[in-house]
Amino acid sequence: MPYHVDAGLATALKRVAAALKAADIPFALGGSFAVYAHGGHSSDHDVDFLLREQDKDAALKALAEAGFRTEQPPEDWLVKVYDDEDRMVDLIYRPIETPVTDETLRDTEMISVEAINMPVISASQLMIHKLLSYSQHYCDFATGFPVARSLREQIDWARVRRETAHSPYAEAFLMLLDRLDVVPSTGTNR
Repeated sequence: MPYHVDAGLATALKRVAAALKAADIPFALGGSFAVYAHGGHSSDHDVDFLLREQDKDAALKALAEAGFRTEQPPEDWLVKVYDDEDRMVDLIYRPIETPVTDETLRDTEMISVEAINMPVISASQLMIHKLLSYSQHYCDFATGFPVARSLREQIDWARVRRETAHSPYAEAFLMLLDRLDVVPSTGTNR
């Protein structure tokens, strides 16, 4: 994997993944570490896990028992845990206003991340989440370009277009990718 990651965050990631696996709680690695796991580059540097909302309490209990401090912030789409050096890990159960489901957790690949095998959300789903996070309040395309460029061969672009068709921000981003010759605007995957 060609990109450098923060060693402390990588340790927190491994500890969370190990605790969730030991407790038999279904999860998937998401966010910038998932991009890293797929061999890509992300401008974000945080740890995000996806899990079903019905599993959040069991996850918090398992992680508290593993030595993490837990927090239920006012946002109603995630919970947070902190290691003993206050490194934060997000446990997200409703990214982009869509609940994490069994289907979401099947759209993964088993990848060894920092020497632990874990389910990692697919490159296509990563791109969909990134594009659907853009809105009138947040539209920093600079965060999406490194993901699109570094993972473009792994992304099903026809699926991305289909699943983001309702978003004018996604449409604009995809048009820029076409104009910059990153990916074609046709229905082809590559």
